[in-house]
Amino acid sequence: MNQGLSKSNPIKHPQRWMFVFGGIIIMMCLGTVYSWSTFRLHIEKIFNAGATLSGLPYMTSLAFYAFFMFLIGKYLDRYTPRQVISAGAFLVALGWILSAYAPNIYILTITYGVIIGTGVGIAYGVPMTVVARWFPEKKGLAVGLVLIGFGLSPLITAPLAGNLIEAYGVMKTFLILGISFGIIIPIASCPLKYPTDADNKYLETASTGKEDIHDMDTAKMVKSAGFKALYFNFLIGAMIGLMLVGMTSNVGVEFMKIPQKTVALFIPLFAVFNGIGRPIFGWLTDKISSKKAMLISYGLIIIGAVLILTANKGNLFLFSISFSIFWFNLGGWLAIAPNSTMIMFGTKHYSQNYGVVFTAYGVGAIIGVLASGMLMDVLQDYRIIFYFVITLCSVGILLSRKIIKADSTEGRSL
Repeated sequence: MNQGLSKSNPIKHPQRWMFVFGGIIIMMCLGTVYSWSTFRLHIEKIFNAGATLSGLPYMTSLAFYAFFMFLIGKYLDRYTPRQVISAGAFLVALGWILSAYAPNIYILTITYGVIIGTGVGIAYGVPMTVVARWFPEKKGLAVGLVLIGFGLSPLITAPLAGNLIEAYGVMKTFLILGISFGIIIPIASCPLKYPTDADNKYLETASTGKEDIHDMDTAKMVKSAGFKALYFNFLIGAMIGLMLVGMTSNVGVEFMKIPQKTVALFIPLFAVFNGIGRPIFGWLTDKISSKKAMLISYGLIIIGAVLILTANKGNLFLFSISFSIFWFNLGGWLAIAPNSTMIMFGTKHYSQNYGVVFTAYGVGAIIGVLASGMLMDVLQDYRIIFYFVITLCSVGILLSRKIIKADSTEGRSL
């Protein structure tokens, strides 16, 4: 074994932490797409658009983000991290800049939704892939730390955008953000690189002393029982999280009877929980297994749902606890899914494999929004939503058991 390599000091490449820092900056910029609510009311006034139309740019952006995350996966290894991120950054910047000149909501849906969403989808997977390869002994924690930038982005960029809107108006704000991201993202991507063969020798010795023998390509992965269980668990986790995060204000104001201004004050707190859920669940997946991390998440969500169902109207304390849990677990699933993909199917084909797994996020968003909307339209009772959430968690708990069964037949331990 090479001198200086140990569990306490596993690698002679301290600059690998620079890759984590650069990844956080990139994710912070990409995650600004989640700050749509900051622009939405202004857009409704400018284009005389109702709530349904004003949601089109945001929903389209999420859809293209998920789709291109899947599409670009197989190409990541053919180019350098900087090349791929620069291509994504160009589209992100272009989308923001063109949004400044959009004459109506439909053109804005193309610029903000299609173009920015595509750019985010192209760039999103690269920082995760880079740090996963540089941190084989703690992939979940490293990926979770990078993802914290995406989760915490609205906490920083939403107030920044709000101040810019007050000073310059919403359309000029789009322009300023576009130019800024076109500069910041490529600069932050400059240090990013994949480990060389020499680096990998140190990394493999530091982590386990042997190569990963569990690499599985995408064609084999999608045929495995473990993939199906992981996919549907991620779908359920994303569906619950996106559905409840999108209904936070409605539940607080209409169901819990809490003043709207008070609910708004708690959104930054929830964003913090969304951010820290990523490294925490990434670490849990590393330390105690994918299955147990999933079970912890489902258990916490059930507790949050029960607290809301038993809370009295106006109970700000229980509302804040419950929705901190919900936002925390949405962030958690965005760490459980990528780390589980690496654990179950290896790192060699990770980019393409996780691109496929990530489509569950887009499917979960669509099903969650449609299902919750239909339940509310028909039954007009928020309690049904939380009973629905508990039911979904119960299904997820059963599915998570299948992961360990499928995996045990292939000789791996999760």
